[in-house]
Amino acid sequence: MLQPSDSRLSTTTTARAQWLALLARAPLALLETSLQPHLQATPHWLRKPETGLMMVEGRAGGTGERFNLGEMTVTRCALRLSNSPEHRHVGIAYIAGRSHRHAYLAAVADALLLDDSHHAKLEQQLLVPVRRLLAEQKALRQERADTSKVDFFTVARESGVDADEGEES
Repeated sequence: MLQPSDSRLSTTTTARAQWLALLARAPLALLETSLQPHLQATPHWLRKPETGLMMVEGRAGGTGERFNLGEMTVTRCALRLSNSPEHRHVGIAYIAGRSHRHAYLAAVADALLLDDSHHAKLEQQLLVPVRRLLAEQKALRQERADTSKVDFFTVARESGVDADEGEES
């Protein structure tokens, strides 16, 4: 049973949630090249990649009541890399879209990241480049958005007159 005092488990769970989010957004080509040496093992499928729909929720104003925004296509899978005791970790993946290959590679990466013998190497070869790439993409989106930013001025602000002073006559 999970206890609140079990900090190692909660830290691992938080870290896993973060790397699963990174793997879901990672480019397929980067996953392919980073995981190439690890793809020799035949997966034991717990759930083969399957595509379906998932309801997406929104919040009014970002903080208000939840409402159903719509559905999106999601592909999921779960696997174990082999039945041997040394590979007891189960890799899972949920990917936006229909790419079965992306879901498979993300699940393989998840299983390997749970194994302490592979974690440090994959952190450097896969997760660090994905973080860097996603940060670059975010900066580019922000830069594009900043070019369309409009700064509205009031007449009183432009003339240097305080709005309260102008109202007194």
